[in-house]
Amino acid sequence: MTRALRIIKTSPGLTIQDTGRPDYLALGLSRGGAADRLALSEGAALLRQDDTNAALEMPGMGGEFEATEDLRIALTGAPMRASIDGARIAWNASHLLPKGARLSIGAAETGTYGYLHLGGGLHTPLTLGARSAHLAAGIGAAISAGDKLPVGPDLPNGETGLRLAPDDRFDGGTIRLVPSLQTDFFARDELTRFETTNFTRDTRGNRMGVRLLPEGTGFHTEAGLSILSEVIVPGDIQITGDGTPFVLLAECQTTGGYPRIGSVLPVDLPRVAQARPGTTLRFQFVSLKDAVALDQRESERLKTLRRAALPLVRDPHDIPDLLSYQLISGATSGNDLDTSG
Repeated sequence: MTRALRIIKTSPGLTIQDTGRPDYLALGLSRGGAADRLALSEGAALLRQDDTNAALEMPGMGGEFEATEDLRIALTGAPMRASIDGARIAWNASHLLPKGARLSIGAAETGTYGYLHLGGGLHTPLTLGARSAHLAAGIGAAISAGDKLPVGPDLPNGETGLRLAPDDRFDGGTIRLVPSLQTDFFARDELTRFETTNFTRDTRGNRMGVRLLPEGTGFHTEAGLSILSEVIVPGDIQITGDGTPFVLLAECQTTGGYPRIGSVLPVDLPRVAQARPGTTLRFQFVSLKDAVALDQRESERLKTLRRAALPLVRDPHDIPDLLSYQLISGATSGNDLDTSG
């Protein structure tokens, strides 16, 4: 039987995503791919496979799934309640999904995008070198109940039962950015106010980008009406006509004429994508030199993700500081054994 994942129930917006199509910007097609690319790296580390494998992206809620054969799975991104045949399983971890077993994934407990990874990756046909759906460009389609998604060949004797420490990118926080070509169009006091303002993630947002509502008035530049339409990329922050920032994400358009106050560092873009409506974000400008250093540091960290994946249940022989754990708590009198008979 063909290795496949059957879709029993689904929530709106589930799509297959990988690292996208980076080579078609000049032809008017943005990169696309996973909204949270870090989640792809985490899934690859848990399954010991390449991070270019396609996974199922679940915005806000998952669904119910069934394996046609024993499959290895990993769950990353926004934590969601998950179970196999009713037994709760850990998030940010890898598991065995036995043939015929029912995997149920509920609503996100925090964050927005959760990911279901398969050992061998989802193996749907390639389109322009990728398997990602790009709904804004008319490539691919959302997943529906009744679909049967092919799964590629897995590693022989691949392991499961690994976990990664939870990441803190799901609760907002500070977003670092570098100046864009149009940052200097904004007055210095506007840029200072931009860095000291709290923003709330609006309900309006999707894989193209998210709108952020500032405390107080919006941000403006007198040069706004003279901006020419030019190339834009994920991470760019456009200031729309009403002064509201709009952070562009994976499926953004390829050109735009709104002034850009800055561009979010790739390392922080998953934090923006994962912010659910009502989440608070702040911005901090960094120099290009610091941005390059931060990017290099993140690249080095991603190379160590496999080593950071630990067994869900650790063998005591593998814990060097076992005696530092409080294995038994409470006090006894020393003679509290019942010797009455």
